Amino acid sequence: MRVMLQTRTARVALVGDRSPHVRSHTRIPGLVEALRTRDGLALDTYWVGTDDVADTRVEDFDGVWVLPGSPYRSEAGALSAIRTARERGIPLLGTCGGFQHALLEYARHVCGIATASHAEVAPDAAQQLVVPLSCSLLGHEGVVLVEPGSMVERILGAQRSVERYHCAYGPNAAYADVLRAHGLRFTGHDDDGAIRVAELPGHPFYLITLFQPELAGDSGQCHPIVRAFAAAAVTHAATHAAAHAATGHPRTLSA
Repeated sequence: MRVMLQTRTARVALVGDRSPHVRSHTRIPGLVEALRTRDGLALDTYWVGTDDVADTRVEDFDGVWVLPGSPYRSEAGALSAIRTARERGIPLLGTCGGFQHALLEYARHVCGIATASHAEVAPDAAQQLVVPLSCSLLGHEGVVLVEPGSMVERILGAQRSVERYHCAYGPNAAYADVLRAHGLRFTGHDDDGAIRVAELPGHPFYLITLFQPELAGDSGQCHPIVRAFAAAAVTHAATHAAAHAATGHPRTLSA
């Protein structure tokens, strides 16, 4: 086992309503340990409930991971954390529910679709950006085809992957063009062309997936996407620590 020397610990917000009944939540400690021992990527993780986001300085974190487990206790809290990460250039990973809510945040605050909604929360809303999947992916695996030259292709090292899902909702394809027109790039699809991955060019690390990379393999080895997010958070920590040292103002964290 090769362990790389790492001198900077990144502070990562795990945004979601922690539950022992959500499998992705229970796997996080093992993944964090694997990142430290196998990859030399040290993370201090802080669980932030969606209803606690308003009282948390999300901008002080080096990474924000919006986890599965929707409907969240506070949709507004989840969207606020995502918006802060997007606007402040903080590495963002959104998986399953995090993917769905990142699309909502982008539609509302970048595309100007103020009433963009999630069908799970607002089934009668006129502008449903996230809708029930025609075929539920609860507990399923499926092929994901990624675009050449995309960030996700560089991370995976391949243009085809088989990924695990646990979701019943996904993006409404009717809104894909307006999201693209405002800069969001859809870089992963299933065999039928349905959107499974999105990223934001120009952002240090903004990657959202409908699948759950945290469920891949065993907890002793992380999915490449989780590893890449952790590396981006560590880079963010080192960069900002250097900037604070240059100004003589140490970093603080309130959570």
